Amino acid sequence: MTTAFVLSGGASLGSIEVGMLQALIDRDIRPDFIVGTSAGAINGGWLSGASTSEDVRRLGDLWRGLTRNTVFPADLVIGFAGFLGKRNHLVSNRGIKKLLVDNLKFDRLEDAPIPLHVVAGDVLTGADKRFSTGDAVDAILASSAIPALLPPVVIDGVPYMDGGTVNNTPITHAVELGADRVYVLTTGSGCTLTEAPTSALGMGLRGLVLAINDRMALDIERYESKVDLRVVPPLCPHDVSPAEFGKADELITRAEKSTNEWLDALVPAEERRTGQAELLAPHAH
Repeated sequence: MTTAFVLSGGASLGSIEVGMLQALIDRDIRPDFIVGTSAGAINGGWLSGASTSEDVRRLGDLWRGLTRNTVFPADLVIGFAGFLGKRNHLVSNRGIKKLLVDNLKFDRLEDAPIPLHVVAGDVLTGADKRFSTGDAVDAILASSAIPALLPPVVIDGVPYMDGGTVNNTPITHAVELGADRVYVLTTGSGCTLTEAPTSALGMGLRGLVLAINDRMALDIERYESKVDLRVVPPLCPHDVSPAEFGKADELITRAEKSTNEWLDALVPAEERRTGQAELLAPHAH
């Protein structure tokens, strides 16, 4: 049985995946390979090089220390040039790049102790691209390059953007790579928001997260009868914006608890019903 972890994007909500990973790794549920997109590519990069329970706790500490300015450093020159149409982005990716350079345990994807596959979107064609070899920092930067906000990353002459725009939860790639059992870790979206985000960043990320849920649901419906697909329930309810980085501790703690409860109740694959896409259906409380 070949097991894959598939990790979705979600900006600051990527901290939810850390709680899920903590519960899985503590029970010695480990992947043979990892497929990640956007924030999921960042978490996957860490896990593929450092996969003990203590390693995941350190990843949690990293998320707890992040601020919006760490990830999306403000730059008036870049922002103004982007506003005027002189640049194709508003924020530098130097913050994310520093995080990757400081924390990745390998330089090239093919050298990852646990094989890592990163999905990005081809800016020119709109197709998704799976990176399994090559510079790890560049691939993960490309996978997390939120359109208009962060600069696209050019690899072999082709510009790439956030994989969440084309394939946020790349179950397809996990199946193509030979997985028989797939754990899907999705960040979901805030389902108890009482008002719209007040910043352009928050509104843009909220829109992106909502727009990609349909693709996730379609892939879950397509594959849950073909492989042993296990969708870790998204954290619900919560009212955290994907642009809000001050709630990581709360999200990690709650996600670990809810994932442990889900694992306790998990039935064998042959008894599992379909309908896991319902976990991603729009709803309120």
